[in-house]
Amino acid sequence: MSEILYSSTATTYGGLEGKVKSSDGVINMSTAIPGTDRDEALEQVTNPEQLFAAAYATCFDNALQIVANKERVNLASQVTAHVQLLEDEQDGYKLAINLHIKGENIDNDQLKILVQKANQIWPYSEEKRKNMEFTLEIDTLSH
Repeated sequence: MSEILYSSTATTYGGLEGKVKSSDGVINMSTAIPGTDRDEALEQVTNPEQLFAAAYATCFDNALQIVANKERVNLASQVTAHVQLLEDEQDGYKLAINLHIKGENIDNDQLKILVQKANQIWPYSEEKRKNMEFTLEIDTLSH
């Protein structure tokens, strides 16, 4: 059995037309289907795709930082996750995810190597994405 490093709990009430709250209260938001009257009427509202994008980007950026540290590369990185909910005529629904990775003061080839290594160690690695469309974009920024 694997060792538990961290555990988190969130509860939703009313699905996409309700509320989501983490057990520690940090996440405590109304949920709504994008573009609906509820979505337009509420000031602070989210949906599963936004929450998933935030988690996905954060987790990948952390894996990238772990790899960079092991390689002794001082990397300033930024990861943006674009998550789309797709309707698939055969399988119902699935996700499409595009990660846009930016690295500062690093050459593009070196960043690509770090990204490939990060993609192997993070919890949402390739073998766990079989029902998702997944792409990576990489940019370097120099100041």
